[in-house]
Amino acid sequence: MATKRLFAGLLAGVFASGIAGAAEPGGVPKIGLEERLGAVMQDAAAMQAAIKAGRKVTTFCANCHGEGGNSGKPDVPNLAGQNTAYLLEQVKKFADGRRRNEFMQGLIKALSDEEKVNAVVYFSAQEVKPHASSNPALANHGKELFFKICQRCHGEQGRGNEKIPRIAGQQPEYLTLSLKRYRDGSGERMDPFMAANTKNLKDADISALVAFVSGMK
Repeated sequence: MATKRLFAGLLAGVFASGIAGAAEPGGVPKIGLEERLGAVMQDAAAMQAAIKAGRKVTTFCANCHGEGGNSGKPDVPNLAGQNTAYLLEQVKKFADGRRRNEFMQGLIKALSDEEKVNAVVYFSAQEVKPHASSNPALANHGKELFFKICQRCHGEQGRGNEKIPRIAGQQPEYLTLSLKRYRDGSGERMDPFMAANTKNLKDADISALVAFVSGMK
């Protein structure tokens, strides 16, 4: 009950903040999220200001995604170190319903455009804390699989790009669950390319991949 009351209070506060910040002052036309993010990323001072503001905006996020975006819950993904453009696209997907999670959708819809961009910039600037495997042999097998089927899209360092997520240092249980959903076709986020590249993976292969990828820096 205490957790529910906490989330309810946070949600109410965020909605109030979002409503207050939704309108542009002086009737100035709103610019798109991508343009706003691009302007921030091209200005060092603006970027530092966004990181500082984003730390405050994302206070409620730490309950699930952890301090600085390093999740403390095994089935909740890290946001630290993700590509800014990729994170912004996920924010947009939650806002318009392409990605579904009632709690996330409610929180994101309540944020102003400026707050959304600040949150994205803040998380992307944080350092990921990798999960070193205690089984070197398993991780070595995972390394072979990674460079065989994953690195072509996620990159040699597993850090993704504007359209593909960073998986390096990601939460082990979250990685395991995601890979199995793609392989089995049981998740809401269907991707033909991911399905094709995971369909022949055995559970042992997935464990090996996760052991390696979650330990990448």
